[in-house]
Amino acid sequence: MILSGWRVPLTGRTLIDEEKLFEQLDFIRVSLPSVFQEAAAILQHKQEVMLEAEEYGQQIVDAAQAKRAQILAESDILRHAEREAEQLRRKTQQECEAMMQETRAEIERRQQACMEELEQMRQTAIAQAQEIEDGADQYADSVLENIEQDLKDMLRIITNGRQQLRQENQSQNYSSKKK
Repeated sequence: MILSGWRVPLTGRTLIDEEKLFEQLDFIRVSLPSVFQEAAAILQHKQEVMLEAEEYGQQIVDAAQAKRAQILAESDILRHAEREAEQLRRKTQQECEAMMQETRAEIERRQQACMEELEQMRQTAIAQAQEIEDGADQYADSVLENIEQDLKDMLRIITNGRQQLRQENQSQNYSSKKK
């Protein structure tokens, strides 16, 4: 967007499509965590400051040009006004560049903090998932142990019942043979 933007003459600045910039910022704001949204707000503020600085610089240039038109015959005053306008333009440009560097540094600090926080959250999620998995395994083992014990009890009951039936059958067979 910056490379394809319109260059402002005599300022070294570039104007960009505000609507496209806002679309990109909205996309970033939706896509990133709140820390990045704070960074986007800082970028928005930087853009506003840059635009104000460009407007201020343009106002200075416009004022210098108006003054130049008034006193065209007086070349010393004209040269003085041009030097002053150039100095103000440079000063404004330096201030904007300093703000941009500060903004970039802040964004990098916040991005690093966000990455550290995301890593910590990932580690916590992994630990919690492992705890849940271990708890589920323990629960499943406990349930299977109870089922195993119930089956053992049922098998004992069945075995005892069959033995009792056999004994009764043998007793009846023995009694019938005696008669």
